[in-house]
Amino acid sequence: MTRTLGGVVALLLLLVAAPGQAQDAAAGGAPADVEATHNALRALKQDMEDALNKQDVDRLLSHLTPDVVFTTMNNDVRVGKDAIRAYYDEMMRGPNRVVDKITAKFEVDDLTHLYGNTGLAWGSSKDHYVLTDGTDIVIDGRWTCTLVREGDKWLIAAFHYSTNVFDNPLLEKLKYYGGIFIAVATLGALLAGFIVGRMTRRQKATA
Repeated sequence: MTRTLGGVVALLLLLVAAPGQAQDAAAGGAPADVEATHNALRALKQDMEDALNKQDVDRLLSHLTPDVVFTTMNNDVRVGKDAIRAYYDEMMRGPNRVVDKITAKFEVDDLTHLYGNTGLAWGSSKDHYVLTDGTDIVIDGRWTCTLVREGDKWLIAAFHYSTNVFDNPLLEKLKYYGGIFIAVATLGALLAGFIVGRMTRRQKATA
């Protein structure tokens, strides 16, 4: 469950454009217009990061389409702003919350690919969680996002987040506790065998 929050943070911070030469996958876009678009995405990214650090959910949600689709790392799908707000409250605000604090650093693999009024962005993230049980972990994630332009504003329409299921800190914790469980179970079995053996020998001695 904790890994999925990493998906919410990525959703709220993905609009980032790398510095350098702007490019437009759709024909006809003037370079100056494309560069202005990427500058707008850079400004939006900064606003999203500031809002996340201040836990300003209203400001974060203002950058999403009303019917935004978000797929978390555990294949949970949330559709719409209300569903995402509920998810955030469940993970970070509710009585059964699992996260006390989160900070994230997001990187893009390339400039957002532009197709008219639609954009495609993807990259990586490094998410630092402090959980309510005191656990302190860093998760490396991957994300892909679809953006749409409505008037002069870019909004997030869909986002998918994932991590390496074969190599991540949560898996290592499971392996660690699994090793402890096996050791305890083995010790318990040996102890039980010793006790049963002694009882059997005593019964034979008194027979």
